[in-house]
Amino acid sequence: MTTPLADALARIVGKRWVRSQPAELATYAADGLPTHEAVPGLVVLPATKHEVAAVLRLLHLLEVPFVARGAGTGLSGGALAEAPAVLVTLTRMNRILRLCADSRRAVVEPGVINAKLSEAAAPLGLHYVPDPSSQTACTIGGNVAENAGGPHCLKYGVTTNHVTQVEVLLADGSSVVLGSPQGEPWGPDLVGLFVGSEGMFGIAVEITVRLEPIPRTIRTVFADFMALRAASEAVSAIIASGIVPAALEMMDQSCVIAVEQSIYATGARTDAAAVLLVELDGSDAAVAAETQVVEALLRTHGAREVRSATAPADRARLWQGRKKAFGALGRIAPDLAVQDAVVPRSVLPMILDRIAGIRDRLGLQISNVFHAGDGNLHPCISFDRRAPGEADRVEEASREIMEACLAAGGSVTGEHGVGSDKRDYMPLAFTAPTLALMCDVRRAFDPEARANPGKVVPVHLCREWRRGGEA
Repeated sequence: MTTPLADALARIVGKRWVRSQPAELATYAADGLPTHEAVPGLVVLPATKHEVAAVLRLLHLLEVPFVARGAGTGLSGGALAEAPAVLVTLTRMNRILRLCADSRRAVVEPGVINAKLSEAAAPLGLHYVPDPSSQTACTIGGNVAENAGGPHCLKYGVTTNHVTQVEVLLADGSSVVLGSPQGEPWGPDLVGLFVGSEGMFGIAVEITVRLEPIPRTIRTVFADFMALRAASEAVSAIIASGIVPAALEMMDQSCVIAVEQSIYATGARTDAAAVLLVELDGSDAAVAAETQVVEALLRTHGAREVRSATAPADRARLWQGRKKAFGALGRIAPDLAVQDAVVPRSVLPMILDRIAGIRDRLGLQISNVFHAGDGNLHPCISFDRRAPGEADRVEEASREIMEACLAAGGSVTGEHGVGSDKRDYMPLAFTAPTLALMCDVRRAFDPEARANPGKVVPVHLCREWRRGGEA
């Protein structure tokens, strides 16, 4: 099956790099969230920014919408394209263009795998800090689109704190450069505006990021608790002490059991209601002093077992369960919906109780694994969408969880983005004028809204507000 558009795209990127067969297109029908699906009109895989520009110019002339996609590990249905939209997949653009130890900068293409960048920078004594759990698969371009976080963003910040310059191709194929390699603070922060824009403003084709020195000493502390509330209170106590760990993560019992029954087992005891991972880094003296304080606080708040490690292999083993938790949960049921919301740390115990109530009332299996230090929750709902009514209960649970988090002073996303999944929650968090302003900002970059159409903001609300304002 070929079309004139497929033939035209093939002349730009080569016939091998255009997908048009139904079975090929089905491969791209979902991202990491199984509750949303859309089959693109075509898939094109450019290898250079010049090919991307040519593709966008062609789509602009034909008024065809498009969606940029990286590795497809996103968890919000944000990188889905519905026909006739074309999916522009950037995984072939995977070169690290420059690494500079003196300036602590790297320039990368959007298809570079997150973990590969740190591997390449390691001989220089540097690393790239943002580390999503999918870092062995996710791409820097996708991280930029979603403003991805990760465990170590508690201390070091999320993606936007590490991007200084982006070369962007707009929807008509024209190029703009936002920011600078130095990341000067003058003028409007267009880089900050672009990072987290979820593909609605254009496609990043070259990204300049900050690299950080690998800490001299790193210690990972593991603790388990017989009560989830006690673990939550220990989190608040650690932050209240003035110590800012590099990471502070929590898993509940359901998640621990899933990990320990998988190939990712770490030796944690499955009767624990929750486990905490606390990572401390810095100078030898600072880490030693902070470790004493943290371990004392953990025990004061009821930790049954506290152990720690500094050797890389031992630290990796402690981290393995947390890093591979989503993979382990995949064994429980055919489908896994990973949600994402943020609440103040002080209300973590209350929110976890609310999630447990939602789980029991709707008869679902919900496991919690999250960035406890900054209140970024990831309730994981294991289900089988083939079972009658089960997908509907998952949707109901997701909405109730989001409403509870908003009522507690939180937000509907911390790092996974809004995409398709949370678009309908946006009016719960923002007023109509604010949503309309978001649409106006989008139009400044893409007047025809052809880049990732239908995502993030409910379009009808923008139209209604605009009509009301004009009236």
